[in-house]
This record gives sequence, structure tokens and C-alpha cells, in this order.
Amino acid sequence: MKQLSLLLTAILLTAITSFAQNWQRLTTEAYQGKQDDICFINEQTGWYINGYGRIYKTSDGGKTWQKQWEQKGTFFRCIAFIDSLNGFVGTVGTDYFPNVTDTIPLYATNDGGVTWKPVAYKGPYVKGLCAFDVVKEQYINHGQIAYRHHIYAVGRVGSPANMMVSHDDGKTWQSWTMDAYGKMLFDIKMFSTKEGFACSASSDDITQSNALILYTKDGGKTWSKVYQSDRPFETTWKVSFPTRNVGYVSIQSYNPDTTVKQQRVAKTIDGGKTWQEINVCEDAQARQFGIGFIDENHGYLGTYRTGYVTKDGGKTWSKTNLGIACNKIRFYKDGDKLYGYAIGVQVLKWVQ
Repeated sequence: MKQLSLLLTAILLTAITSFAQNWQRLTTEAYQGKQDDICFINEQTGWYINGYGRIYKTSDGGKTWQKQWEQKGTFFRCIAFIDSLNGFVGTVGTDYFPNVTDTIPLYATNDGGVTWKPVAYKGPYVKGLCAFDVVKEQYINHGQIAYRHHIYAVGRVGSPANMMVSHDDGKTWQSWTMDAYGKMLFDIKMFSTKEGFACSASSDDITQSNALILYTKDGGKTWSKVYQSDRPFETTWKVSFPTRNVGYVSIQSYNPDTTVKQQRVAKTIDGGKTWQEINVCEDAQARQFGIGFIDENHGYLGTYRTGYVTKDGGKTWSKTNLGIACNKIRFYKDGDKLYGYAIGVQVLKWVQ
């Protein structure tokens, strides 16, 4: 019996060690705070950004990073590339973080990030952006199969709520207000040019705000509420849909009452029609940030203190080393190959 117990303990420790080693911390320049976004076009080539107005690129899967761009007074919040040359970065805008003076919400590059230029757009002024999503659409062009990219951007934290959209690979952009549907916008997931979800908040006064998830079926022109929490001091933050039917949204609590400890995520199993709350942990300091799922059951959650992992669809969670304030978790599939990257105070790579 003792030998069996020792064997089971050894197997458990091996599994835990292997599981923890999935995330490897990468060597990057130190940053005093939460870095917000990272994106890759393949396992080797990617970019990340931060609030110092800096953009970094890797061509070797994160082993080394080159600072491509720096603009003082800019707080870069989100980034997306549609290919090796063409990419976009969004800024959080002014009047939210100190020492931020850049009022331009969107920049674009067509040389892989070497140079960046402000993007012109039609519509109301957009004060800041927090997230991108890209829909790649196949079509026939002169008898050949071609692709166009529809790019969606939303923001911002702290309000106002606006959306920017391009339907021609980022050549032209249109903006519009989302104020009638939500007062802040943090993330967006589009399944097609018509249908998708946005992470929002019911009020720009955090003491009155509920976490809010919005749904569109007309490309973002109009939205309907599919989930709203019933507690004050809450917002949503990031969204992850590992399949079309199963999705997760992180819920942030800013309640100053330290006896309010329960942390939750919202989950759907019917494609976003309905959502239920799932308990993660009881820790008043574990404010949630990024969320990313590999499949319907296996996923990760970043919090202000540490990371959490579930392998049973959120029924149970355990701590895992995702660093501090992991804000964005992205998984990619290239055939049978699965890889992932995450960013917060540190930058990490997930190795299968």
C-alpha cells in the first residue's frame, strides 16, 4: 500500500511539473506594469506592445526581441497583423493613464512594423481602443481564390464606447459610437462579418457598473444584451471561444470591500445565447484579466496575482504560473501543431 501511495504521488508530481512547464517565460525588456497585447502570424514571427509606446518584434519564436518602434506619450493597448507586412496598433488615448498625450487611436504599418502611420477614418472621433479581431474571408478574384480581411476594433476602458471597422484589409475605416449599448468596451470576437460578441460594462461609473456581454448579428451596427451581472463594481474583460458553441468571458471586480472575495467567469455552451457564472476562486485581490482556452475544457485565466488553469470546462481551477496580470492569452493551431503566447508583466510561450 505504501509503495502504491508513493507511486501515485510521483505520478501526480510529474503531471503537475509537466503542466506548469507548458508556459515558459521569455526574456524581454523589463516593464513596470501590465503589458496588454501580443500577436503572431506564425510560431516564429510576432509582435508585442506596451504603455511606454514601444513595439517589439521576434522572428525566432520569442527567443530574442527587437524594439521596432518607440513613441513617447503613446500608450499602445492592442495589436493585430493580417500578414507579415500589414499590421495595426490601437492606443488607449488620453485622460486615463498619466503622461499619455497621444490622441490618435489607430496606427498602421505596411513594412512589418518598421514604420507606423496614423490611420484616417470616417465617423465620430474615437478616443481609444482596447482590442482587435480579424475575420479572414475567402472569395473568387478573376478566377482565383483570394482572401480579404475584415478588421474590427473596440474601445475603450473607462469610456467612451466606440467601434472601428475595415472591410478592405485596413485600407479604409469607419467608426461609430456604441454608447447606446454599453459604456465601455474591452474585447471583441467576430465569427463572421455579421455575427459576434463584445465585452462591455453597463455604466462608466464603476461603482454602478455591471459586467455586460453584447451580441451583434449585423456586423456591429446594432447590439443586444445577452448577459449582465447583478453586482456593482464589475466589468467584463476578455473573451475566448475555443469552439463556436463554447465560450468564456473573464469578469473583473473592483469592489473595495475586501470581504467580497468570489471571482467568476461567464460561460456559454449554446453559442452565446445564454451565459452562466462559474466560480474560480475566493480571493479579493485576484482581479481577472486575460482568458484563453485550447479546447472546450482546457483553458487559462490571468489575474492580478497569478494565473489559473482548468481542464474540466471551469468546474475546478488551480493556480498556475502565468506571471502577474496576464492580460492577453492567444493560442494558435497550424495543422496538428499547437502553440500559444501570453503577455502581462511578463511575456510567456506555451509549448505543447
